Amino acid sequence: MAYSAEPADKEDFAREFDQFYTRFAKLYDLALKLFPIWRRWISAVLPYVQGPRLLEVSFGTGYLLDRYGPGVDVIGVEYNRAMLDIARRHVPGQPVTLQQGNVYHLPFKSGTFDTVVNTMAFTGYADGKLALSELKRVLRSGGRLVMVDINYPRDGNRPGVFLAGLWMRLGDILRDMALLFAEGGFSHRDEEIGGWGSVHLYVATKVD
Repeated sequence: MAYSAEPADKEDFAREFDQFYTRFAKLYDLALKLFPIWRRWISAVLPYVQGPRLLEVSFGTGYLLDRYGPGVDVIGVEYNRAMLDIARRHVPGQPVTLQQGNVYHLPFKSGTFDTVVNTMAFTGYADGKLALSELKRVLRSGGRLVMVDINYPRDGNRPGVFLAGLWMRLGDILRDMALLFAEGGFSHRDEEIGGWGSVHLYVATKVD
């Protein structure tokens, strides 16, 4: 099972992903409504939210934004304008702050958040190390990064490997997340939650 190579032209990679999500933002939003399994996968992050200050990065059309519960101050950052516009229509009047932004340059001071959430987005980032470094920077000491994304199943079963490989052929970048977390200064746990082990829940704690 081979992991993806980082793209040579990261700006071009990001631009192509942005154009793709602009074209299919409405279809993506419809898929969330029609396929409960997708909602169940991304909702797996909810039990692991800690503390009152939460940042969701690359929230798509915003399914989770009003589901974090009372007492949680939620800020969302999304790069794609079409996704951001749909999300704003989903949470009118909710105590949620949404803004356009880039995962590589988050507009917050270091140590701002107790929890950072990232679902089905990390494999779409051209530079995994830089993205993880920035997600870590905005977390407080002991803060928690909770992610759901695609990767290979640990037992190498064929359906799971096929699904993970399909995502990679569609352009997503599969990485050795255990190595990335270790090098990035996180302790973490990895739970397979669906897709024959190809859908992973990562709960990572910032270690100083």
